[in-house]
Amino acid sequence: MKMISQKTFDFLSELQANNNREWFAEHKKEFDREFQNSKAFFQQVGGELGKQDSIEKVHVFRIYRDVRFSKDKSPYKAHFSASFTRTKPLLRGGMYLHIENNNSFVGGGFWDPNAEDLQRIRKEIELDAEELRAILQQPQFIENFGILTGDELKTAPKGFDKNHPDIDLIRKKQYLLARQFSNKEVLQPDFQQEVLKTFAAMRPFFDYMSSVLTTNLNGESLY
Repeated sequence: MKMISQKTFDFLSELQANNNREWFAEHKKEFDREFQNSKAFFQQVGGELGKQDSIEKVHVFRIYRDVRFSKDKSPYKAHFSASFTRTKPLLRGGMYLHIENNNSFVGGGFWDPNAEDLQRIRKEIELDAEELRAILQQPQFIENFGILTGDELKTAPKGFDKNHPDIDLIRKKQYLLARQFSNKEVLQPDFQQEVLKTFAAMRPFFDYMSSVLTTNLNGESLY
Protein backbone atom coordinates (compact mmCIF):
# COMPACT_ATOMS: atom_id res chain seq x y z
CA MET A 1 0.00 0.00 0.00
CA LYS A 2 1.37 3.40 -1.02
CA MET A 3 1.96 6.04 1.68
CA ILE A 4 2.64 9.76 1.88
CA SER A 5 6.08 10.37 3.43
CA GLN A 6 7.53 13.09 5.62
CA LYS A 7 9.76 14.01 2.68
CA THR A 8 6.64 15.11 0.80
CA PHE A 9 5.69 17.56 3.52
CA ASP A 10 9.30 18.75 3.77
CA PHE A 11 9.42 19.49 0.04
CA LEU A 12 6.03 21.24 -0.02
CA SER A 13 6.97 23.33 3.01
CA GLU A 14 10.21 24.44 1.37
CA LEU A 15 8.38 25.17 -1.88
CA GLN A 16 5.92 27.36 -0.02
CA ALA A 17 8.82 29.36 1.42
CA ASN A 18 10.68 29.52 -1.91
CA ASN A 19 7.95 29.75 -4.50
CA ASN A 20 10.00 30.89 -7.48
CA ARG A 21 11.29 29.31 -10.69
CA GLU A 22 14.96 29.46 -9.73
CA TRP A 23 14.50 27.46 -6.53
CA PHE A 24 12.17 25.01 -8.26
CA ALA A 25 14.67 24.37 -11.05
CA GLU A 26 17.37 23.61 -8.48
CA HIS A 27 15.08 21.14 -6.70
CA LYS A 28 13.43 19.55 -9.74
CA LYS A 29 14.64 16.05 -8.85
CA GLU A 30 13.07 16.32 -5.42
CA PHE A 31 9.83 17.51 -6.98
CA ASP A 32 9.79 14.65 -9.48
CA ARG A 33 10.33 12.10 -6.70
CA GLU A 34 7.66 13.48 -4.36
CA PHE A 35 5.15 14.17 -7.13
CA GLN A 36 5.46 10.65 -8.53
CA ASN A 37 5.10 9.14 -5.06
CA SER A 38 1.98 11.22 -4.40
CA LYS A 39 0.60 10.43 -7.86
CA ALA A 40 1.01 6.71 -7.20
CA PHE A 41 -0.83 7.16 -3.90
CA PHE A 42 -3.69 9.03 -5.60
CA GLN A 43 -3.97 6.41 -8.32
CA GLN A 44 -4.05 3.62 -5.76
CA VAL A 45 -6.79 5.45 -3.87
CA GLY A 46 -8.68 5.75 -7.15
CA GLY A 47 -8.30 2.05 -7.80
CA GLU A 48 -9.57 1.12 -4.36
CA LEU A 49 -12.36 3.68 -4.61
CA GLY A 50 -13.44 2.03 -7.84
CA LYS A 51 -14.15 -1.14 -5.87
CA GLN A 52 -16.83 0.61 -3.81
CA ASP A 53 -18.05 3.18 -6.32
CA SER A 54 -18.16 3.73 -10.08
CA ILE A 55 -15.29 6.08 -10.91
CA GLU A 56 -15.12 7.58 -14.38
CA LYS A 57 -11.83 9.44 -14.00
CA VAL A 58 -8.90 10.05 -11.65
CA HIS A 59 -7.26 13.41 -12.33
CA VAL A 60 -3.96 14.32 -10.67
CA PHE A 61 -3.50 18.08 -10.75
CA ARG A 62 -0.34 19.72 -12.05
CA ILE A 63 1.90 21.72 -9.72
CA TYR A 64 1.87 24.77 -11.98
CA ARG A 65 -0.54 27.60 -11.18
CA ASP A 66 -2.49 29.58 -13.78
CA VAL A 67 -1.53 33.13 -12.76
CA ARG A 68 -3.05 34.98 -15.72
CA PHE A 69 -6.02 36.33 -13.79
CA SER A 70 -4.64 36.09 -10.24
CA LYS A 71 -3.10 38.77 -8.03
CA ASP A 72 -0.94 36.03 -6.53
CA LYS A 73 1.79 35.41 -9.11
CA SER A 74 3.40 32.49 -7.28
CA PRO A 75 4.16 30.03 -10.09
CA TYR A 76 3.59 26.82 -8.12
CA LYS A 77 0.99 25.25 -5.86
CA ALA A 78 2.30 24.29 -2.44
CA HIS A 79 0.23 21.10 -2.42
CA PHE A 80 -0.41 17.88 -4.32
CA SER A 81 -4.00 16.98 -5.14
CA ALA A 82 -6.31 14.78 -7.16
CA SER A 83 -10.00 14.53 -8.04
CA PHE A 84 -12.13 11.44 -8.49
CA THR A 85 -15.13 11.79 -10.81
CA ARG A 86 -18.12 9.49 -10.46
CA THR A 87 -19.65 8.02 -13.62
CA LYS A 88 -22.24 10.40 -15.06
CA PRO A 89 -25.06 10.95 -15.74
CA LEU A 90 -26.55 8.62 -13.11
CA LEU A 91 -23.95 9.14 -10.38
CA ARG A 92 -23.27 12.69 -9.20
CA GLY A 93 -20.82 14.24 -6.77
CA GLY A 94 -17.10 14.86 -7.10
CA MET A 95 -14.38 13.77 -4.65
CA TYR A 96 -11.09 15.50 -3.93
CA LEU A 97 -7.90 14.70 -1.99
CA HIS A 98 -5.49 17.48 -0.97
CA ILE A 99 -2.02 16.95 0.53
CA GLU A 100 -0.41 20.07 2.00
CA ASN A 101 1.80 20.78 4.99
CA ASN A 102 -0.58 21.33 7.94
CA ASN A 103 -3.58 21.63 5.59
CA SER A 104 -4.44 18.20 4.20
CA PHE A 105 -8.07 17.29 3.67
CA VAL A 106 -10.60 15.10 1.91
CA GLY A 107 -13.34 17.05 0.19
CA GLY A 108 -16.35 16.39 -1.96
CA GLY A 109 -19.72 17.53 -3.14
CA PHE A 110 -20.88 20.04 -5.73
CA TRP A 111 -18.29 22.78 -6.21
CA ASP A 112 -19.66 24.53 -9.29
CA PRO A 113 -23.08 23.13 -10.22
CA ASN A 114 -24.47 24.46 -13.47
CA ALA A 115 -27.52 26.70 -13.33
CA GLU A 116 -29.94 23.91 -14.26
CA ASP A 117 -28.64 21.51 -11.60
CA LEU A 118 -28.56 24.22 -8.93
CA GLN A 119 -32.15 25.19 -9.69
CA ARG A 120 -33.24 21.53 -9.53
CA ILE A 121 -31.56 21.05 -6.13
CA ARG A 122 -33.15 24.23 -4.76
CA LYS A 123 -36.62 23.27 -6.01
CA GLU A 124 -36.31 19.85 -4.37
CA ILE A 125 -35.32 21.41 -1.06
CA GLU A 126 -38.16 23.91 -1.36
CA LEU A 127 -40.59 21.05 -1.90
CA ASP A 128 -39.29 18.79 0.90
CA ALA A 129 -35.96 18.99 2.73
CA GLU A 130 -36.71 16.24 5.26
CA GLU A 131 -34.58 13.56 3.58
CA LEU A 132 -31.60 15.88 3.15
CA ARG A 133 -31.90 17.12 6.74
CA ALA A 134 -31.88 13.53 7.97
CA ILE A 135 -28.65 12.81 6.07
CA LEU A 136 -26.95 15.92 7.45
CA GLN A 137 -27.93 14.88 10.98
CA GLN A 138 -26.60 11.32 10.76
CA PRO A 139 -23.86 10.64 13.37
CA GLN A 140 -21.48 9.39 10.65
CA PHE A 141 -21.94 12.60 8.66
CA ILE A 142 -21.39 14.84 11.68
CA GLU A 143 -18.38 12.82 12.84
CA ASN A 144 -16.65 13.14 9.46
CA PHE A 145 -17.77 16.52 8.15
CA GLY A 146 -19.55 18.44 10.87
CA ILE A 147 -21.74 20.57 8.62
CA LEU A 148 -22.49 21.17 4.96
CA THR A 149 -20.39 24.10 3.72
CA GLY A 150 -20.03 26.19 0.55
CA ASP A 151 -20.62 29.70 -0.75
CA GLU A 152 -24.14 31.02 -0.44
CA LEU A 153 -26.28 34.01 -1.27
CA LYS A 154 -26.99 36.59 1.42
CA THR A 155 -30.69 36.35 0.71
CA ALA A 156 -33.09 34.09 -1.18
CA PRO A 157 -32.48 33.22 -4.85
CA LYS A 158 -34.87 34.81 -7.32
CA GLY A 159 -38.24 33.09 -7.19
CA PHE A 160 -37.81 31.65 -3.67
CA ASP A 161 -39.38 32.82 -0.42
CA LYS A 162 -36.77 34.38 1.88
CA ASN A 163 -38.85 33.15 4.84
CA HIS A 164 -38.88 29.51 3.72
CA PRO A 165 -37.93 27.27 6.70
CA ASP A 166 -35.12 25.69 4.65
CA ILE A 167 -33.77 28.91 3.15
CA ASP A 168 -30.36 28.15 4.71
CA LEU A 169 -30.04 25.24 2.27
CA ILE A 170 -31.84 26.89 -0.65
CA ARG A 171 -29.54 29.91 -0.79
CA LYS A 172 -26.37 27.82 -1.09
CA LYS A 173 -24.44 28.08 -4.36
CA GLN A 174 -22.21 25.15 -3.42
CA TYR A 175 -22.86 21.99 -1.41
CA LEU A 176 -19.52 20.86 0.02
CA LEU A 177 -18.14 18.38 2.55
CA ALA A 178 -14.63 18.39 4.02
CA ARG A 179 -12.60 16.50 6.61
CA GLN A 180 -9.22 17.82 7.73
CA PHE A 181 -6.22 15.61 8.51
CA SER A 182 -3.12 16.54 10.51
CA ASN A 183 0.35 15.75 9.14
CA LYS A 184 0.60 12.99 11.75
CA GLU A 185 -2.63 11.40 10.52
CA VAL A 186 -1.54 11.57 6.87
CA LEU A 187 1.72 9.78 7.69
CA GLN A 188 -0.04 6.86 9.40
CA PRO A 189 -0.12 3.47 7.62
CA ASP A 190 -3.93 3.50 7.72
CA PHE A 191 -4.31 6.93 6.08
CA GLN A 192 -5.41 5.46 2.76
CA GLN A 193 -8.13 3.48 4.53
CA GLU A 194 -9.25 6.64 6.37
CA VAL A 195 -9.50 8.45 3.04
CA LEU A 196 -11.64 5.67 1.60
CA LYS A 197 -13.83 5.58 4.74
CA THR A 198 -14.31 9.34 4.44
CA PHE A 199 -15.35 9.06 0.80
CA ALA A 200 -17.74 6.25 1.77
CA ALA A 201 -19.30 8.54 4.40
CA MET A 202 -20.21 10.93 1.56
CA ARG A 203 -22.26 8.26 -0.18
CA PRO A 204 -25.68 8.90 1.39
CA PHE A 205 -25.40 12.59 0.45
CA PHE A 206 -24.25 11.71 -3.07
CA ASP A 207 -27.04 9.14 -3.46
CA TYR A 208 -29.60 11.76 -2.47
CA MET A 209 -28.22 14.35 -4.90
CA SER A 210 -27.94 11.77 -7.68
CA SER A 211 -31.57 10.84 -7.19
CA VAL A 212 -32.60 14.51 -7.34
CA LEU A 213 -30.50 15.35 -10.40
CA THR A 214 -31.63 12.36 -12.42
CA THR A 215 -35.35 12.87 -11.89
CA ASN A 216 -37.90 15.67 -12.29
CA LEU A 217 -39.98 17.12 -9.44
CA ASN A 218 -42.51 14.31 -9.91
CA GLY A 219 -39.77 11.72 -9.28
CA GLU A 220 -39.79 10.57 -12.89
CA SER A 221 -36.46 9.45 -14.34
CA LEU A 222 -34.76 11.74 -16.85
CA TYR A 223 -32.65 8.90 -18.30
